[in-house]
Amino acid sequence: MAVRVRDVIEAMEAAYPPELAESWDAVGLVCGDPDAAVQRVLFCVDPVEATVDEAVDFGAQVVIAHHPLLLRGVHGVPADDPKGRVVHRLVRSGIALYCAHTNADSAIVGVSDALAEAIGVEVTGTLVPHAEGAGTGLGRIGELPEAEPFADFVRRVAEGLPTTAWGVRGAGDPDRPIRTVAVCGGAGDSFLDAATAAEVDAYVTADLRHHPAGEHAARADVPGAQVPALVDVAHWASEWPWCQQAADIVAAALPDTVEVLVSTRRTDPWTVHVGAAPDPGRALA
Repeated sequence: MAVRVRDVIEAMEAAYPPELAESWDAVGLVCGDPDAAVQRVLFCVDPVEATVDEAVDFGAQVVIAHHPLLLRGVHGVPADDPKGRVVHRLVRSGIALYCAHTNADSAIVGVSDALAEAIGVEVTGTLVPHAEGAGTGLGRIGELPEAEPFADFVRRVAEGLPTTAWGVRGAGDPDRPIRTVAVCGGAGDSFLDAATAAEVDAYVTADLRHHPAGEHAARADVPGAQVPALVDVAHWASEWPWCQQAADIVAAALPDTVEVLVSTRRTDPWTVHVGAAPDPGRALA
């Protein structure tokens, strides 16, 4: 029998149960016929025009995206609106859109596991567990094969993730040994305290803001404090490794029946980065 859209959804929801999604989130099938036949599936972080173009070029019948297209309530999807254009293009092209967001973040094997694997961290636990022993929750804790200086660790992160204009930034002593690591795909500065409580050497996440990061770093001046060094990466880059994880799950659930493709379109919004690393020993002239 031909594979249907509903079969792809079933494979996704077995791995990333919708009930794990946060209450404010919008996950599931956005558009498309659950009974439509499927031969090809594209996986991406952002359901935007660039990735829809890629899906059309690939001949996909389903796009699996991490970020929701319609997170907040809308009253219409006119074709002259950016999100409306995406919906119209999908419908005209006969492509279903399915989104797995915070349920993919909190699944037993999810977004942060993929991030940890990409940078060579072996996962040993969950940063913010949902419940004791459940195995679900946000972020992950893990270890490197051996300790390395923080400057080398920041380079490791940069080499393990796709390049973006945002780049990879580190806050901490370049010579500090790093062995234990916490990671959180996507915006994770709300878990700075959790990373500190976990007593890890470094915390890798995205979208770190000036004040929370600065206040966190200041705690390192307290005698005896165990405060993790910080690594800030682009939001898109931190979640892109999940696309391969999800593609592998669907391919394994529907072997020899569907072809999968991970999007290579960089949908990170930042396009230009000017500047060099400052010398911390120099004051402004």
